[in-house]
Amino acid sequence: MATLDDVARLALRLPEVTEAERHGHRTWSVRGKPFAWERPFTKADLRRFGDTEPPTGPIAAFRVADLEEKQAVLATGLPGFFTIPHFDGFAAVLTELRRVSSRHLAEAVEDAWLAMAPSGLVAAHLDG
Repeated sequence: MATLDDVARLALRLPEVTEAERHGHRTWSVRGKPFAWERPFTKADLRRFGDTEPPTGPIAAFRVADLEEKQAVLATGLPGFFTIPHFDGFAAVLTELRRVSSRHLAEAVEDAWLAMAPSGLVAAHLDG
């Protein structure tokens, strides 16, 4: 079972990552651009679930390169990865951390960082 501390540990290993609080929630950024953040459900989100039980536990959001990548991630059917109507048209996926494997969490964190980091920093990281 993954936690927000696991997200922090993975994110802070990447170059030039900072952790801060944004809108009252933990957020990880590269050069000021958020790529991962804690994303609890709002009351409006919960209403949209209707009679369906919403995912539980800590939820994290991860940026992806674009909407095509978002669809590709969701199409894999990996446990814990999902989206909600609030994220329609936004290049990010949500994760129910308690259901995500450590390998897929690490990939999600790094892919999110790659999506938001400047190209020169990405090149240096990948060459290193």
